[in-house]
Amino acid sequence: MISLHFSVKTGLARRPFVQIGSRLLSRMTEALKTNEVIPDVVDTVPAEIVEVTYPNNLKLDQIGKVLTPTQVKDQPAVKWNAESSSFYTLCMTDPDAPSRKEPKFREWHHWLVGNIPGNDVQKGETLSEYVGSGPPEGTGLHRYVFLVYKQPGKVTFDAKRLTNKSGDNRGGFSIKKFAAKHNLGDPIAGNMYQAEWDDYVPILYKQLGA
Repeated sequence: MISLHFSVKTGLARRPFVQIGSRLLSRMTEALKTNEVIPDVVDTVPAEIVEVTYPNNLKLDQIGKVLTPTQVKDQPAVKWNAESSSFYTLCMTDPDAPSRKEPKFREWHHWLVGNIPGNDVQKGETLSEYVGSGPPEGTGLHRYVFLVYKQPGKVTFDAKRLTNKSGDNRGGFSIKKFAAKHNLGDPIAGNMYQAEWDDYVPILYKQLGA
C-alpha cells in the first residue's frame, strides 16, 4: 500500500506514481480537488495521470508541483495510457488569467492538439501551438492544467489555428465547453503544475508581441 502524503507548506496532496507494465496507476488525481481544478476547469477527476516531461528530464511527478516559467518554456513530451486505434485531444490551460483572485480572462489556453493517434502528439492536429507559462508579475501562483480526452472518432475542428508568436484568441477559453462542442466527454487523464513570474516572462511576452 502506498500512503498519500500531504504537504502543509503547499497544501498539496502528494503520492508517487506506480508503474505496472504500460499502465500508470495512481490516486494522485484527487489532488486536483485540493487545487480546485475541480470545479474551476472540469467537473470530474480524470482516472489516470498524464505523464509530462520537460527538457533536461524534468518530470511533472507531483500534482501541483511548483515549476518556473524558465523550466517550462519549451514543449514537453507527453504520454498517457492510450489505445493505438483511437484519437485523443490534449489541452494545457490556465484558469488563473490574469490572477487566481481575479480570473477575468479564464481560461488562457497554452496548448491544444486534436486528432492525436494513440499518444503520438507529434502526429496530431495542432490547433494552438505550445506557449509556456507567463504569469504577470505580482499575481502569485497560476495553475497549469493538462487534460486528455478520448475522441469518439476523428473530429473536424473549426477552431482558428494559433501560433506561438501571438497571444491573440487564447483568453476566454473553456476546455469544458470545447469538449462539449466536440462530444469529447470527460477527460480520461490529467496533471498540473503551478508557476509564478520569473525573469523569463518578459522574453515570452516579447515573443507573443505583447
